[in-house]
Amino acid sequence: MTTKSIAAPAPTSGLGHSLKPRQLTMMGLGSAIGAGLFLGSGAGVQAAGPAVLISYLIAGTLIILVMWALGEMAAANPNSGAFSVYAEKAMGKTAGGTIGWLWWLQLVVVIAAEALGAAGLLFSIWPVIPVWVLALVFMVAFTAINLVGVRNFGEFEFWFAILKVAAIVIFLLIGAALLFGWLPNVPSPGFSAFGDFAPNGIGGMAAALFVVIFAFGGTEIVSVAAAETENPSHSVGKAIRTVVWRILVFYIGSVFVIAAVLPVGSEGLKSPFAGVLDIAGIPGAATAITLVAVVALLSALNANLYGASRMIFSLSERGEAPRLLSKLSGAKVPVAAVGISVAFGFIATVLELLFPEKILPALLNLVGSTCLVVWGTALVSQFILRRRADREGTELPLRMKGFPYLTIVGLVLLGTIFVVGFANPESAGQLIGTFLLILVIAAGCFLNARAKAGKQTLDVK
Repeated sequence: MTTKSIAAPAPTSGLGHSLKPRQLTMMGLGSAIGAGLFLGSGAGVQAAGPAVLISYLIAGTLIILVMWALGEMAAANPNSGAFSVYAEKAMGKTAGGTIGWLWWLQLVVVIAAEALGAAGLLFSIWPVIPVWVLALVFMVAFTAINLVGVRNFGEFEFWFAILKVAAIVIFLLIGAALLFGWLPNVPSPGFSAFGDFAPNGIGGMAAALFVVIFAFGGTEIVSVAAAETENPSHSVGKAIRTVVWRILVFYIGSVFVIAAVLPVGSEGLKSPFAGVLDIAGIPGAATAITLVAVVALLSALNANLYGASRMIFSLSERGEAPRLLSKLSGAKVPVAAVGISVAFGFIATVLELLFPEKILPALLNLVGSTCLVVWGTALVSQFILRRRADREGTELPLRMKGFPYLTIVGLVLLGTIFVVGFANPESAGQLIGTFLLILVIAAGCFLNARAKAGKQTLDVK
């Protein structure tokens, strides 16, 4: 991406603008390195074996292109509605409202999944307090954190993310030592697992792909948080450049180790990081990494709750959600927006009480395909808005290189993923459900727009 010294327009909402570049960067990592890596990676290996690495490479390439496209738009127009606002500018109010509501619903589900995932991991090493109670405590605590000013929230998220990044680096070093036989008195599993690279064939990779998409979901929160940074064009450009390669290194490196050490069918895949460290024979390491995984999930919950509240706030400001949700506290926090964004998480804790160990797997399989739709909309919006800017001679503070070819590559890759997904019964069900949900949301947004237009006409008369 190329940066020019052109000031982006200042955001017009009443939100604060005190997030620092380092906080924005770590927020992107905090959102993406959560349940998808610490829990979903095991499910991906179980579905595809070592061939899950191909799924990660495909999804990783796509998210790089999406983040470049989002970076260009966010630098030019920092807004808490991000890709929802860009879709509205490119394709109209119904498209913008639909994608905003879809992403908000996705994050609401992810928040619940991360609270339950963190509670389940903590219970596995400290089976004293029930999972549903731990999840409830987490939901209360992080609701409170999100009600403070954005500066304090950003600093909290920064140190959360630093801790889990350090833990992943240590895990990668231990994993390398295990695979190369450098650990004393511990036999190396070597790389024999890669002999049966794709035990479940293309179908397994397709099934794993949607788990992987879920893992990368949330990275786009950087474009949402741009509206509350001190210097959006500079901060977004830096965050995009650093977040993407770090995520790819952490994800692909970690999954490579897991796939090499834990074969398909291994019990260790239920908590893959702890499973690898158990085999490495390092005393207390599995417990330590499990605690770090709990922190990672809570960090992701924290970032995603922030993103969800800001999206519903933006929808409210644009008349796509009740006006109450755009009211700000003295600390410039949308309190009602935070409240409605955590509601499903509290409901999920009750469901966990009624249906133990059934809720988290259902949530993990629910949102993979919604990420694809959000990313596809972002690419289409960037294609339209960039062509419009070039045609009108509008200067942009951040420009995606290789336009329009790389945007088209992203759309082709996305289309291929949809085709492969429909070929697999499990992922096809996810896709069909997602498209039905989109139709319902779009119908509601269209009717809302018609009603508002009719009211304005009556007011004029």
